Amino acid sequence: MTHYKVEVTRDGKWWMVSIPALDGLTQARRISEAEQMARDYIAVTTDTRIEDNTVTMHLDVEGVPASERADRIRIDRAEAARLEARALAEAKALAHDLAEQGVPVRDIGAILGVTFQRASQLVNS
Repeated sequence: MTHYKVEVTRDGKWWMVSIPALDGLTQARRISEAEQMARDYIAVTTDTRIEDNTVTMHLDVEGVPASERADRIRIDRAEAARLEARALAEAKALAHDLAEQGVPVRDIGAILGVTFQRASQLVNS
């Protein structure tokens, strides 16, 4: 499997897809099509199968480092999901512990900052 770095820029209504290793250029109407267009170009140019080539796209729009910023957003979202899962597990554990001590569900909700209905779900999960 061969890996290629691809540079994607905006030109009017088109996305220009440059494959520097092959000194190649193709275009796509939508950014969602850019990777496939690059892989198609690579396969035709190198006489290989499309699935034998992978690409890493670097997106730059008028000096805005979109790839880097989008990567950071993905990392932040993954971290947020991890923290949310950890908070949910801890909320369930605390709700169970408080319920075992006879604390009313409404009070558990107040302690956790959730509605009593959500506290009930946590206690019963």
